[in-house]
Amino acid sequence: MRLVEALRASFLVVTCVATPAYADHDRHGGPPAPEQPRPGWRGPPPSAPAPSPQPQTQQQRGQGWRGPPPQGPPPQGPPPQPPPRGANWRGHQQGPAAPPPPRGADWRGHQQGPPPQAQQPPHGGWRGPPPRAYAPQQRNPHEARAWHQQGGWQRQGGWQRHGSWQEHRAHHWQNEHRNWTQRGGYGGYYIPSSRFERRFGGQHPFRLRQRPVIYEGYPRFWYGGSSFLIVDPWPETWGEAWYNTDDVYIGYDDGYYLYNLRDPSVAIAITVMP
Repeated sequence: MRLVEALRASFLVVTCVATPAYADHDRHGGPPAPEQPRPGWRGPPPSAPAPSPQPQTQQQRGQGWRGPPPQGPPPQGPPPQPPPRGANWRGHQQGPAAPPPPRGADWRGHQQGPPPQAQQPPHGGWRGPPPRAYAPQQRNPHEARAWHQQGGWQRQGGWQRHGSWQEHRAHHWQNEHRNWTQRGGYGGYYIPSSRFERRFGGQHPFRLRQRPVIYEGYPRFWYGGSSFLIVDPWPETWGEAWYNTDDVYIGYDDGYYLYNLRDPSVAIAITVMP
């Protein structure tokens, strides 16, 4: 009993001494002193007051630091403007393109716009004059038959009759052939327009396949429902079997002509038989 009473007396003395110290500390504004454990206290130790937060300072980076750059607040104010350009500045120009300079009457530069369209030939290998519209004149059949019987194509020094195919080969074709204007005009039969458009002209080439036969002194062949006489010599530059190797067609230019696609500059006069 005496021991318990002695402990209680000691506790009271300690409490009385500590109370004025805490009060004096509060008057001076300092932080409270940590609580001292009581004699004989077996509970958990009193918790210390949490330290006040301190502002974080940016970590110092040395010269060899390779981490990401520090992120700061976004810049305030308007975006930066490009530097002014002087009169001699040659950089890329901003804004709409300037209009092309005016061109005078003697301007020879490159012309803008779509390229011109090339004229298509009437046939793949054709390089001669453009075809004319087929518009034959009407002629009485009796007049056409009389013209043939008289050999009207022989006028003005036309090609004469020969008895064999080889004899109708020219020696100097440019001097020996005659067109229909030089012969005084074409006086024979005409092919109807509807049939001519379907079978004749540069769009309808063909091959004779067989050697023309000699009829009344001139080579004769058949094509497109009509019979024709060749009243001009064939050029000396053609092969003897050109009728079987070359593509030809029949055209009209104030009279009928036989054209060769291999040699389109040559026009051999022919006439339609009655």
